Amino acid sequence: MRPATTGLAVAATRRRFLTVTGAAAALALAGSLVETPNARGTPTAYRDPRPLFTLGVASGDPLPDGVVIWTRLAPDPLAPFGGMDQRRVPVEWEVAETADFGRATRRGTAQARPEHAHTVHVDVRGLRPWRHYFYRFRAGGQISPVGRTRTAPAPKTAVSSLSLAFASCQAWFEGFYTAHADLARHDHDVVFFLGDYVYEFGADTGVRPGSGEQHALRHATTLDDYRERYALYKLDPDLQAAHAAAPWVVTLDDHEIVDNWADETDPNDPAADLLVRRANGFRAYWEHLPLRLDRLPEGPNLRLYRRLRYGTLAEFHLLDTRQYRSTQATGAGTKPPSPESADPGRTLTGAAQERWLLDGLANSKTRWNVLGQQTAMAQLDTAAGAEVAVPMDSWDGYPASRERILGGAHRRGVRNLVSLGGDLHRSVASDLKLNFSDPDSPTVGTEFVGTSVSSGMDGVDHDPRGLTLLAENPHIRYHNSQRGYVRCTVTEREWTTDYRVADRVTTPGGTVTTRARLVVQDGRPDIQPA
Repeated sequence: MRPATTGLAVAATRRRFLTVTGAAAALALAGSLVETPNARGTPTAYRDPRPLFTLGVASGDPLPDGVVIWTRLAPDPLAPFGGMDQRRVPVEWEVAETADFGRATRRGTAQARPEHAHTVHVDVRGLRPWRHYFYRFRAGGQISPVGRTRTAPAPKTAVSSLSLAFASCQAWFEGFYTAHADLARHDHDVVFFLGDYVYEFGADTGVRPGSGEQHALRHATTLDDYRERYALYKLDPDLQAAHAAAPWVVTLDDHEIVDNWADETDPNDPAADLLVRRANGFRAYWEHLPLRLDRLPEGPNLRLYRRLRYGTLAEFHLLDTRQYRSTQATGAGTKPPSPESADPGRTLTGAAQERWLLDGLANSKTRWNVLGQQTAMAQLDTAAGAEVAVPMDSWDGYPASRERILGGAHRRGVRNLVSLGGDLHRSVASDLKLNFSDPDSPTVGTEFVGTSVSSGMDGVDHDPRGLTLLAENPHIRYHNSQRGYVRCTVTEREWTTDYRVADRVTTPGGTVTTRARLVVQDGRPDIQPA
């Protein structure tokens, strides 16, 4: 467990990081970016016959008056620096209310820097609340694809309806992005991605063409490795379409760095110095997603938890349950609860983030209060009969931390608490209880865990583990272990969740349908079928 960050703590962490990494990690470490000598000065006119916008466009973190728009110049995406040389390139951008860009609302020029892997993050401000906008970029005599985004409503606006989607876990080698193709065909005000955007490990087998090539097999550890991995994933046309269709709000889980990492610990390799990988992984993560410039990592530290508000209807609290957590009790995996896991001092969020969350929930003025986080809050007993075994990497491995959040929200009278999660590679909808061992315990919130986009390959409707989950956990109201994503429609009166399921992802052309529609009424946290 790491204490709340202070200036001294940050300085100490940076000193230790420099000691163990040396100059080779300077680029990833630098909070204020290091310029290369030939990147200085006024940029000259740039022309390039090669396609530049190979990784598409994206937008994210919408505010009432602004949104981040993103792209990357990468004519050779899987090569170091995307095939670009060590020069800055001016990139023009424009935002308009119509797709023909007949009248630009905002426009400007940004610099695609080699220190950023020639990515561009433009924090566009001066936009109108709750409006759709179109955006595009121009560089090297070329024009990017067009993206569509939407700003958030003003804080005191009464919003009649909000359409959102959320997804997680998209192992490229295990399936096609059938879910993203379907997501892109629907109109969403905002999309949440809740972790495992990329996987750090390569696989010696895979269902996609090219899964056996060196770029897919390499285990990512260096900054170049992580950049290459993001480029590989973002080459997918369905993922590009999903990004271009709506603004995304993102947080990460473990595989963006390494499986099951916790704070400064890698349980799979205790001898490894995780700070090096964190710096490299965080840098590539920020470079390739539509995050604001003020989210630029400082070496092995990346501030990700934040809030977004949609008028008086909903407030979203995005969590980071990796950087500040205690190490998994008795190691990761599914195990019986133990005195170690029950230790009241253990935390999944860290003390500072926990206070931030509870204070924010207590002060919320919205109808719905939503947690966007990585895994399941509900208890998941996976053992049949009297024995109990729970996943130690989820909230089950940190029951005191869970009680402080759910119990704290209950004591503060938080209205309509909804948790959105991922990680499980299965869909699980649950009533959130004060005491999961007592079916009569008060229900204090609702949880919708979404399945993976592709991780785990096709799956089935109910596997043996899923049947056990349903039998042993009466608070679980729905289960499915196929691939897909989740769509939600939120009004003042009810929250409606559609679990969208793909019939297959191991071959192209799969079909996505609604497997279940579940409803939560305002003021009644128990889940009901629609």
